[in-house]
Amino acid sequence: MGWQRKILRVNLSEGTAESEPLNMDWAFQYLGERGLATKYLWENMDPKADPVGPDNVLIFATGPLTGTMASTGGRYVVVTKGPLTGAIACSNSGGKFGAELKFAGYDLLVIHGRAPEPVYLHIVDDEVEILPAGELWGATVWHTEEALKARHQNPLLKVASIGVAGERGVRFACIINDLHRAAGRSGVGAVMGSKNLKAVAVHGTVGVRVDDPGRFMEVVRETHKLLAESDGRKELTELGTNAMIDMMQEFGGLPTRNFHEVQFDGVDKINPTAMAATTPSGHRNLITNKACFGCTIACGRIAHIDANHFTIVNRPEYRHASGGLEYETAYAFGPVVGIDDIDALTFASYLMNEHGMDPISFGGTLAAAMELYEMGVITADDTDGVALEFGNAEALTIMAEKTGKYEGFGQVLGLGSKRMCEKYGHPELFMGVKGQEFAGYDSRALQGMGLGYATSNRGACHLKHDAFAVDMEDQTGNGKARPVKRSQDKVAIIDSTGLCLFTTSAWGIKDFQKQIDAACEGDWTVERLFETGERIWNLERQFNLAAGLTAADDTLPKRLLEVPAPSGTAKGKVNELDKMLPEYYAERGWTTDGVPTQETLERLGL
Repeated sequence: MGWQRKILRVNLSEGTAESEPLNMDWAFQYLGERGLATKYLWENMDPKADPVGPDNVLIFATGPLTGTMASTGGRYVVVTKGPLTGAIACSNSGGKFGAELKFAGYDLLVIHGRAPEPVYLHIVDDEVEILPAGELWGATVWHTEEALKARHQNPLLKVASIGVAGERGVRFACIINDLHRAAGRSGVGAVMGSKNLKAVAVHGTVGVRVDDPGRFMEVVRETHKLLAESDGRKELTELGTNAMIDMMQEFGGLPTRNFHEVQFDGVDKINPTAMAATTPSGHRNLITNKACFGCTIACGRIAHIDANHFTIVNRPEYRHASGGLEYETAYAFGPVVGIDDIDALTFASYLMNEHGMDPISFGGTLAAAMELYEMGVITADDTDGVALEFGNAEALTIMAEKTGKYEGFGQVLGLGSKRMCEKYGHPELFMGVKGQEFAGYDSRALQGMGLGYATSNRGACHLKHDAFAVDMEDQTGNGKARPVKRSQDKVAIIDSTGLCLFTTSAWGIKDFQKQIDAACEGDWTVERLFETGERIWNLERQFNLAAGLTAADDTLPKRLLEVPAPSGTAKGKVNELDKMLPEYYAERGWTTDGVPTQETLERLGL
């Protein structure tokens, strides 16, 4: 089993919600979650459709291990055409929403059309309602979740919703569930807003079955033990993902001040040690860690802001504990914009969660705006009187709120940095790929990361491949194509299981294979899984090609290709994409123009 063998199809234009059998032929080919959702998207829409038009399809998808006792079995994805990129979007989230959707009996929720007025979905097992959300339109994510639980007198409801950013079409708006877990990248929240869909609230009581319960429990005990004993797991539990900031600082791969620098002199004020330190006034930023559904890692951070900090001194509504700094939020509100005020960073993180925005894209866009300001291309007259200077913590917090509320210069920032930089005549200041901003890794120091960024189907992404080890060992582009390609296929598999990528701190592909094989019908070998991952990657590529993307989009900014790293272990180096990309295309079985050959398509059944 593993699968619930049922999907929920909602047409907001027609006001209908009907369940139908899961296409099991597709499930056996694409496994679940990312893979299965990609197949359903491909079969249900024209890739040339407007991302914020009614013909785009929005899919929430679980995996066969979502909702099981497998460690980290709470993941789900949102797959659609992304308004930030014009490419396929696949945003992965944790928390508890994904497991609850599975418990309600559904592998996928497939949403078509656009409601004439704001609505939300209320799902309790087979009972599905499309209900008015007019009084919630304009509300924050936090208010929406609280209001829906109160309205239905059900504290067990799990809610995924958008804020004003999603309603108003901020290109990097995300979907927030469980208050501070996010389907975060590529603008999936703007797609939800374009459909007049405020929220999905779900409660399930169906449960999940696996194919071989005895063997599954044995494998789960084994993999839990591996995680418990892993040093990588222990570091994530104790320090969270922000442990990476010290590693990248030392390595010289920490993007700083819009990638002009690769090391940040204020890193000691925002790293895990700073989060856990007690200030002279007795304040400690970090309160505790937190786990998603079924997780035995608990990498999440719960934090609070010093009551005397300028961001909340007159705003008691923010004097509460909420999601704290992860590596990417610390990077996006810290080094890349030159800010070392940990409470300002935490407040900006609160605002991302409250209003529903991707911190990576917001931080990257603000960094580009700061460079435009530094150049004199924009002035305080453009920015509502705010000095957008690198290092200005007040500017960070003001612009985070303006963007979340879609006010003033926040509307310009809401375009994302590619469109914003083009608007002001400086497209070279955009630091990203396919319209999506980079995460916190400079690809002059991490060559394979640069190749992974350039070829990622959803635009610049650090989580669609896993070749960090080879990058740390060798800072040239030599031999990077094969491990990047192989790891992209591996991550496509993991993203289709319902489990978290962070389990790779202890598990190899064989550990995932054993769990899938025990939970799902059929013979799931390692070889079959890698073929499945390769099939998923190539179908995503086909979607992008049909949407109008080409090999010209598989590139990096000139700053990374032509301007040498100024310091760190890669000092004097640029990214060697020109060497790696042809080798990568050959490894993939694609033409020199980046198109899958007929032989490759036939081999993968595409």
